[in-house]
Amino acid sequence: MNVSETVEIKLRKGEPVERALRRLREKLKMEGVLDEMKKQRFYEKPSDKRRRRRARAAYNTKRQQRLSA
Repeated sequence: MNVSETVEIKLRKGEPVERALRRLREKLKMEGVLDEMKKQRFYEKPSDKRRRRRARAAYNTKRQQRLSA
């Protein structure tokens, strides 16, 4: 994911800064910016990425089977 757009919020009249920061964090989370930053913090080998994706896919398949049964 390439984050080229800036995420911004406007401080509403009479709104505490803490609430505005919370809205900003929620918006960043919804757009996946925080997850992408965590992923890029350390280098992950391509083989490890594939292993993680396969494990996630197996988990999701198993979960779907359990929920549909």
